[in-house]
Amino acid sequence: MLCFKLLNSQSSYKAFKESIQDSVKKETFVKHLGNGYLPSKYFNFDLRYLIKFNQYEGIRTGIGGTTNENFSKNFKINGYSVYGFRDDEFKFSIGGAIRLAPKTNTWLSLSYTDDLQETGSTKFLTDGRFFQFFEPRLLNIDLFHSHITKSIGIEHLLFDKLSTKTEFSISSINPTYQYSFNTNGMLLNNFRLSVAKIAFQWNPFSDFNQTENGLKETKQGYPKFTLQYSKSFKNVFKSDFNFSKIDFRTIHKIIIDKDNYSELTLVSGLANGDTPITHMYHAYPNNITKETVMQRFSVAGLNSFETMYFNEFFSDKFTTIQAKHFFKPFKISERLNPQLVLISRFAIGNMEFPEKHENISFKTLEKGYTESGFEINKLLFGFGLSFTYRYGGYHLPEFTDNLALKFTFNVTL
Repeated sequence: MLCFKLLNSQSSYKAFKESIQDSVKKETFVKHLGNGYLPSKYFNFDLRYLIKFNQYEGIRTGIGGTTNENFSKNFKINGYSVYGFRDDEFKFSIGGAIRLAPKTNTWLSLSYTDDLQETGSTKFLTDGRFFQFFEPRLLNIDLFHSHITKSIGIEHLLFDKLSTKTEFSISSINPTYQYSFNTNGMLLNNFRLSVAKIAFQWNPFSDFNQTENGLKETKQGYPKFTLQYSKSFKNVFKSDFNFSKIDFRTIHKIIIDKDNYSELTLVSGLANGDTPITHMYHAYPNNITKETVMQRFSVAGLNSFETMYFNEFFSDKFTTIQAKHFFKPFKISERLNPQLVLISRFAIGNMEFPEKHENISFKTLEKGYTESGFEINKLLFGFGLSFTYRYGGYHLPEFTDNLALKFTFNVTL
């Protein structure tokens, strides 16, 4: 009897242990999926490259990914290859990184990329990986420049709450649209850039724990601050321009409870010197140029100006402020819990020498741009509705031209 009980106890413990392991595996799988990866033993497939759509490439599809910790904890290889059906072009990237110091999460990385980038967009080096199952703003972008970029970078944790990344890159840039930059009477249609960047990410109110894989953020605290400096060197590796850029962002949350909070985001940038339109600022527009409200009906972005038309404004100095308040979801039924979000956005900017940019027309933001509205999210299968109205310095004569009515899409794993 004692032997039977012992065997039964061992069997129950084994079943319990297997159940725990299965649960951990499922949780890890869902976490990878939420970050945009489909994991395998040594390689994680990147879901960002499976299929997308934009106005220049049409359908863009391909495959990509990165080696995981089972392959190596101190070395990784990543890359992707995609094809655009409308422009009939392949794009690709290949890169690798080696960990120099686990405690300070220090990585040395190299990459070679031949792809497109949205003109006027700015990326912070220290930004973590961002993944959406559906990227609504991407659908309507039509202003891209192609680039072949070779880069080397170092990522390093200076202190527990301050991380940094430094990069030096050499790029050959060719706008896919009619454009010339007039510098001292010489017109440049395509150009080369040699750019050094350094970025800092400071999260003074977050909590971190040291793990075998480096320092991990265990509790997000606010505000968070990001600062980046870029410098282009003329005549270094045949670079055509000499300019500098300073970019700053702060994100703050005022939390009442888990589902009832306010979010404030300030982004500012300044470009100084001969800067081509590719590296100016566009203030993140998300409205297509069509005649009626319903023809402009699309999907709202997360932090974009929904009433600002694509390619309407460019600046060499700008500031945007976005304020959102998320109300606690309304519990209409077990499956229907829509959430009301109030939104207000403001942008101001200017450009010192707009006449240097030829064959492209745009306005600047010196009057100040304002829009406000609301979203009702998660009405059905993650979809909701967004309503935004444009007013202030750039209010348009036709009432309907100031309106933006769109879907929203929010899914959380």
